[in-house]
Amino acid sequence: MKKFSQWVSSIAEAGREFLPLRNRQDKKQTLSALCHQLCTSKGEAMGTAIAHEVVQAYQALTDQEQLDFFNLLYKEFSPEPKDILACAEAFKQNTNMETYRALYHAVEAPRQRLFSRINMAPNGTEALISMRTQLLTLLDQQPHLAGIDYDLKHLMISWFNRGFLTLEQINWRTPAQILEKLIEYEAVHEMTGWDDLRRRLAEDRRCFAFFHPALDDEPLIFVEVALVKGMAGNVQALLAEPDSVETSDTNGNDKNNDFDTAIFYSISNCQEGLKGISFGNFLIKQVVLELRSEFPQLKQFATLSPIPGFRKWLKKELENADSALFSEEDRQNLQLLDASSWVEDTAQCELLQPLLTRLCAHYLFNAKRGQKPLDPVARFHLGNGARIARLNWLGDTSPNGVKQSAGLLVNYAYDLKSVEENHEAFVNAGQIDISPEFQKLLK
Repeated sequence: MKKFSQWVSSIAEAGREFLPLRNRQDKKQTLSALCHQLCTSKGEAMGTAIAHEVVQAYQALTDQEQLDFFNLLYKEFSPEPKDILACAEAFKQNTNMETYRALYHAVEAPRQRLFSRINMAPNGTEALISMRTQLLTLLDQQPHLAGIDYDLKHLMISWFNRGFLTLEQINWRTPAQILEKLIEYEAVHEMTGWDDLRRRLAEDRRCFAFFHPALDDEPLIFVEVALVKGMAGNVQALLAEPDSVETSDTNGNDKNNDFDTAIFYSISNCQEGLKGISFGNFLIKQVVLELRSEFPQLKQFATLSPIPGFRKWLKKELENADSALFSEEDRQNLQLLDASSWVEDTAQCELLQPLLTRLCAHYLFNAKRGQKPLDPVARFHLGNGARIARLNWLGDTSPNGVKQSAGLLVNYAYDLKSVEENHEAFVNAGQIDISPEFQKLLK
């Protein structure tokens, strides 16, 4: 990976020799002028050098100056509506290659060329990801910038095509700077340090990550896997240290191979600037192939997943006085959730379990955003062809688990014989595959 960035850096350094002397001496040269020069530059070396200047100038901006820069992209690097209309009319009158090409270039925003040229700089890809990270924080208050995000995302989908990604297993031989980033980026079950990481890289665990050649030692997404016997239902038990350090049973058989199930218990995206660009579906499928090759005895592949939208949905439903999901007694019992201590009270847990389990099953299967499930994790796994296998009561009793899903976790099962069929049924008709066990909860 480093060879790629070193090669780009050498081109940029060579290109600096071709920059006009005034460019190298004028410290007040505006970022706007640099961007326009970059769009018109034709030489690779000089273009790479100017791209490097643009990246450095952008990285020196304050938050307000970054907003000014995005407004510059909107005002000076957007497509021209009158040109689009004129080219569309010409194409309508004469549909040949010439009018098609003219319409294509009229519709394409000039900033797409700018972004492509910035990507030539050393660390240009990283700078553009950082640029989009900042842009995403502005869209709620600056909706007119949405077109810039659209263009950046469009390019990044091409740049981060599966064909450019490499899958690597993470273990103790992985460089320390990458291991540190795994601790930092873990988004599902927080790691407090190297001891937590050591458990997650143990003999009965696997961790895999996708990398891109333009990003030195920067994982894009990683998945953590536990090798267990049967379906796992509690993440605290899954992450706990083994009760014994013995690695063989009384007959001398290796306990490390006494498993039949791979549990995907954490999938973390590492780059906020790549939000909306899906890697996880490729990651899971390739990791399944890797695991089957290493461990032929594996019979089940499933997740132990959070349900991040459940409590938020439940709160909204409770605010609806006409909701048919609750009796008055249900509403009173659900007030116990206001105090986080309920999870430690056996009597309250027994009271809430059937009610919350029923409501959570309803949420996962029936609560929609358009035609797709409201819950983002459900959308992801069901869209990949998984089925809803099982709900796990008190599967995550951490403060975050109780806060977002009342401690419930769900297993999404990947049956390799039916994932493609499930995927097609979900995408084309919104159908959700569920197990008989889960079906009973819906009744």
